[in-house]
Amino acid sequence: MNGVNRLANETSPYLRQHRDNPVDWYPWGTEAFDEARARNVPVLLSVGYSSCHWCHVMAHECFEDVEVAGVMNRLFVNVKVDREERPDVDAVYMDAVQALTQRGGWPMTVFLAPDGSPFYGGTYFPKSGFLKLMEAVDDAWHNKRTDIDTNIAALGDAIRRTSRIEPDSKLPGADVVTHAMQQLAETFDPEWGGFGVAPKFPATMNLDLLIRAYVETRDAGIEQVITTSLDAMASGGVYDHLGAGFARYSVDEKWLVPHFEKMLYDQALLLRLYVHAWQVFGHDRWRQVAEEIIEYVLRDLSHEQGGFCSAEDADSLDDHGHSHEGWFYLWSVAQIRAALPKHLSAAALAWFGVTEEGNFEGSNILNRMHARGHLARTPEMNEARLLLLEARGRRPRPGLDDKVLAEWNAMFLASLAEASSALQRPDWLAAAVRNGEFLVGALRQADGKWMRSWQADGGARHHALAADYAHLVDAFTRLGEASGQARWTEHARQCADQLLDRFWDAERGGVFTTADDVDALVVRQKDVFDNATPSANSTAAVALYRLAALTGESRYEHQADRILQLLGRVVHNAPTAFANLLVAVAMHHHGLGEVAVVGNRPDLVSAVQREFLPYGVLAWGEQFDSPLWQHRVEGFAYVCRKYACLTPSDSVEQLRTQLVAR
Repeated sequence: MNGVNRLANETSPYLRQHRDNPVDWYPWGTEAFDEARARNVPVLLSVGYSSCHWCHVMAHECFEDVEVAGVMNRLFVNVKVDREERPDVDAVYMDAVQALTQRGGWPMTVFLAPDGSPFYGGTYFPKSGFLKLMEAVDDAWHNKRTDIDTNIAALGDAIRRTSRIEPDSKLPGADVVTHAMQQLAETFDPEWGGFGVAPKFPATMNLDLLIRAYVETRDAGIEQVITTSLDAMASGGVYDHLGAGFARYSVDEKWLVPHFEKMLYDQALLLRLYVHAWQVFGHDRWRQVAEEIIEYVLRDLSHEQGGFCSAEDADSLDDHGHSHEGWFYLWSVAQIRAALPKHLSAAALAWFGVTEEGNFEGSNILNRMHARGHLARTPEMNEARLLLLEARGRRPRPGLDDKVLAEWNAMFLASLAEASSALQRPDWLAAAVRNGEFLVGALRQADGKWMRSWQADGGARHHALAADYAHLVDAFTRLGEASGQARWTEHARQCADQLLDRFWDAERGGVFTTADDVDALVVRQKDVFDNATPSANSTAAVALYRLAALTGESRYEHQADRILQLLGRVVHNAPTAFANLLVAVAMHHHGLGEVAVVGNRPDLVSAVQREFLPYGVLAWGEQFDSPLWQHRVEGFAYVCRKYACLTPSDSVEQLRTQLVAR
C-alpha cells in the first residue's frame, strides 16, 4: 500500500506513529471485524503505547518492513490499539496471552477469530519469528480449525474469570491486612529496598499500605521497610536528579538503571507516597522529592489548556539522529565539564557519581546511590543542577504523548490536591482547580457522562471506563477537601452515581470495566487487581467510603462494603496483589476520622490538612452552605466515628490533642 493508512485519522500519538506503515491497519471497531468475516481470515491485534521502547523496536523490525507488512495484509485484518486509550481491550487479550505464555507485556500480539475470540498470542516477536508465526497461524486457521476452537474455548475461561468471581457472605477481616504485611516482609530487599528481585517496580500501593499500618502500630520493622525503599528509589537512577520525576521501573535491583519512560500515573502515585511519608515521618528529603515531582509535571507534562499529558518516551535521538533508549538522560565526564564552569564541575561529578568508565553502556546515569538518602543540595550544587538541566534541555527531547486521560489526570489531581494542603502551597491548589475545571469542561458530556481521552486536535474520544469514574470520584472529593468548595464534592457525587448506575453488577457486586450502554467486547470483565495502577474496584471502594463519610449518605458505604465482599475470597489468596483494596479494608475496620471546621478558621484548616490527613476526611468552607451538610453540622460531633466538629472558639492545640487521642 502507498501513503498513509487508516490510523492517519486517529488522535492517539501511538496510533499516529503507525500511520505511515505499509501495514493496512484498522483502528479498533466493527469495520475491522466485519472485514475479517467477509474475508474469512483472523484478526491480528497489536497493542502497545507511545512511550514503550520494545513497541518501537517491533515497529521498526516488522511493521515498517515491506515484506512483513505484505504477509500481514495478505493473511489477516490488522488492528492497532493504544492500550492507554483502551485498557478494556488490552485487559481482555492480556489475560489470554498470560494464560498462554505465563507472561505478559507490550507490544502484545494476539490472533482473534472474527467474533473477537482470542486463540493465540504473545508479546514481542522479531521479524524472522513473526513471519514463521503468521504462516503457522494461517495454516492452522484453514487446516486445523479443531485446534483453533479448542484454544478459543480454553482462553474463554481465562478472559471471563474476573466476571465470575463469587462474593463472600462477609467482609474481609482485619487479619488479611496482617497477612499482607507478613508477605511484604518476606519479599522485602533489606539492602536495596523494594520487594522481590529485578526488575523492580516502585510498589507504591504496598508502601502506602505500610505507612498506614505504621500510623496504627508504630512498628520499627515497618519503618525500616519504608525508609530503605523510599531512600533507595529517590537516590537511584530511576529518579531523574536533574529534571525530577520517576521512570516506570528499574531493570536492576539497585534502582540504578531505569526503563527510561516516564508515566503520569507513576508521578501521581509516587507523589502521594512521598507526601504521606513526609507527613508521618517528617523527613525533609521526602518533602523535596514530592515538591520536585510536582515541579516536573507542571513544567513538562502540563497542557496549555489545563490537562496533564500521559507520558514521555523512553527513546530519544542522539547527535546523529538515531534513536536510543535513555539517550536524553545520559552524561559523560566531558559533557559535565562542558556544561559547567570549572568551579562547579568537579563537585558535580562527585555528587552525581559520574566516572570516565560510566555505569551504563559507557555513559553515566546520574544518581546518589553512593550517598543514599542525602538529597538536600547546597546552593552550589543546586546551581550546578540547574545549569545541567538547561544544557540537557538543548538535546532532542523524548517524544511526548500529549493525550489527556481522565483516569490518570484524576490520579494526579487527587495527589496534587493532597500535596497542596499538606505542604500549604496555594499555587499547587490553583493548578489542581485548573485541572479539575479542564476535566469537567473537556471530558464531561452534556448528559453527564464522561469520555476517557482528549487531545487538542481531536477533542474527547472513547467512553470512560469504571477506572475513570472511580478516580474522578476520588479526585473531586479530595479537591473539595483542599479547596473548601462544595462544587467539587457535588461533582464527586455525580460521578459516583454514574459509576453505580451504569457499571454496577447487581448480581455479584462490584463494578464492571465497561458501562452497560456502550459497545460490548467479547466479554465484560471486572478490573480487580492492583497492578501498576489501582484497580477500578479498589479505587471505587476507597472513594465511596470517603464520599460516604463526607456526605453522610450510607448508600455509598454500602456499595463499598459489597466490593469488599466480592473480593473477600480472592484477596486472602494473594493479598499483596490487592494493596489498594486493603486500604479500603482498613477503612472499614478502623473507621475514617472525620473533621469539620466551622467558621473562618484557616489556621485550624491548615493544621488538619497538615497533621490529620491523609487517612481521614475534612469538610470546611462552602461545604457548610451546601445541602450535603445542612443536616449534619449541628450534630456532627455525634455522627462522626472519630473526632468532632471544630468551632471558631477551638484552638490549634485542642485540635492537636484530639488528633493524638484518636
